[in-house]
Amino acid sequence: MLKFLKQIGDYAKESVQAARYIGQGLAVTFDHMQRRPITVQYPYERLIPSERFRGRIHFEFDKCIACEVCVRVCPINLPVVDWEFDKPSKKKKLNHYSIDFGVCIFCGNCVEYCPTNCLSMTEEYDLCTYDRHELNYDNVALGRLPYKVTQDPMVTPLRELVYLPKGVLDPHDLPADAKRAGMLPEEIVKQEEQTAQ
Repeated sequence: MLKFLKQIGDYAKESVQAARYIGQGLAVTFDHMQRRPITVQYPYERLIPSERFRGRIHFEFDKCIACEVCVRVCPINLPVVDWEFDKPSKKKKLNHYSIDFGVCIFCGNCVEYCPTNCLSMTEEYDLCTYDRHELNYDNVALGRLPYKVTQDPMVTPLRELVYLPKGVLDPHDLPADAKRAGMLPEEIVKQEEQTAQ
C-alpha cells in the first residue's frame, strides 16, 4: 500500500514539474509574441556591419614583400605565398598569393601582424558558392574591393540592433540621420580631450 501511495506522489510531483516547464516555455513564447518582428529581407536589405567586422580579406599585391609573417601567425597555416629570390636586387619577388576562404577562420591575425599593411579586412560576408574550390581566392580575386553596404544602389542598408537608439527595435522606420547608440571612437577621444582641459 505504501509503495502505491509513493508512486502516486511521484506521479503528482512529475506532473506539477512538467506543467511548470511548459509554463516557462509558453512564457517565453508569449513574451516574443508581444515584440515587433525584426526581419531583414536579405538580398534587398542588408545589415550594416560593425566597425571592426572581420569579413573577406583584401590583399594589395604591390605592397607585399613575401615575408610570410601571415603564414606563420595563421593558426592553420592558410595563406599560400609563392615567391622566388631575385639575385640582382637581393630581395624576394612575389609570384602568387592565395587564401582559401572555405578553410579560413577569419581570426584576423594575418591582417594584424602584416608589416606592410598589404592585408585588410573588408565588410564582405557573402562568399557563398556552389563549388568549394571557388572559395580559393588568388591575388587577383583578393585585390578586388567589395561594395560597401551603404554604397550599393541595389540594397537598402539597415542598422544592427546594437546601433539603434535606445528603445527602437525596428530599423525599417528609422530615419537615416538618427543618432546611433553609443559613441564612435573619435567621439570618445574628443570627449576625453574636453574633460582633460
